[in-house]
Order: sequence, then C-alpha cells, then structure tokens
Amino acid sequence: MHNGNYLKSHYDPIGEYMGLLNLLINDPLTFILLAIPLLYSIIIHELVSLNPLKHLDPIGTLMLFIFGFGWAKPVPVNFSNIDDTRKGLIFISSAGIIANMIFAFVAFLIFRLLSPTPAGVLATFLFYLAQINIILASFNLIPIPPLDGSKILMGFVSERFQYYLSRIEPYGLFIIIGLLYFRALDPLIAFFRWIILGLIGILLP
Repeated sequence: MHNGNYLKSHYDPIGEYMGLLNLLINDPLTFILLAIPLLYSIIIHELVSLNPLKHLDPIGTLMLFIFGFGWAKPVPVNFSNIDDTRKGLIFISSAGIIANMIFAFVAFLIFRLLSPTPAGVLATFLFYLAQINIILASFNLIPIPPLDGSKILMGFVSERFQYYLSRIEPYGLFIIIGLLYFRALDPLIAFFRWIILGLIGILLP
C-alpha cells in the first residue's frame, strides 16, 4: 500500500474500509489514523473554525460512521452579495473541493520528500490523508444536489436547467445514498479521482 506506486494506488471508495464502526472493532489503530484526517478533511470543506464540534452535522456524522461517507454543516452563503451569481456559484462551490485537493497534494508532497519510503504510522497517516481528501473531492464533484458539483454545474447551464436541479435538491440526499448503496457512483468517482491524481502528479516535484 505504501510502495513506489503510492500516487497510482487503485481506486477503493471509503466505504470499502467497512465503515468506521467496524473498523474501530477490527483495527482500532487504523480507525484512529483514519478518523482524525477524515474529520478534518470534511470540516476543511466548510471551513469557518478548526473546532470540529462547530461543524458536525448529526446525520452526516452518523452516515460517516456507518457508511464511510459523511458531511459537515454547510456554511451559508448570501449570493445576493455577489455581483456575478454564475461565477460566484462556481468559485464558492469549488473552494471546498480545492481545499481537499491541496490537503492531498501536501500529503503526497511530504511522502515524496521523505522518500525512498516513509514507514509505519506516518506512512499510514499520509496514505489515508491523501486518499480520503481525493475521494472527498471526487465525491463532491458529482453533479447531484446538494453536492458542490451540482452548484458548479449551475454556473454553466441555463436558468431552466438550474431550476430542475434545484427541484431535485430536497431529494438529493436520498438519491445519493441509494446510488452509493448500489455502487452506481463508483465509476464517476473513479473518473474524477483519475483527473485529480493526474493534476497532482503534474504538480509534484
């Protein structure tokens, strides 16, 4: 898992790690190593305070422990204060995704600087930190409301299509959970992950 192919490691959704509750029972050390970067990777997506308690969403936290995917409380944005709503949608919705990509890049960079290969706890932590942030960024790029990918898409499409997307939002969470359960989103997440890994690979020294 922590060899020279670190950057090109195979796609494995967070849900593949059995959910955090099972992981806690079967491998407490890995649970700690995974839970800490996962918690801060999620709150960095909605960053206002580094205190995770201010960001925890009860349902999102429960989903995190059961399925391995979760979310923090969204930060409210008043788009009436933005001159260009379309650009505002794109830039604001991209911010959390870019933050996750930066976290992943930094983890890869530290791993590279400690080459030939960091071992033990540090290697495991860097691996999880990078993979979690890449998967979170990839997941949030999915254009289904309320994920950020839908808001980015709204910045490019017609007002009529924006209206249809907004009508889906009240049911979006249930749609996403269902698609995740049937693994229908795996190919799309893998595609976005491939793009993100390619970008990081270009930037790494």
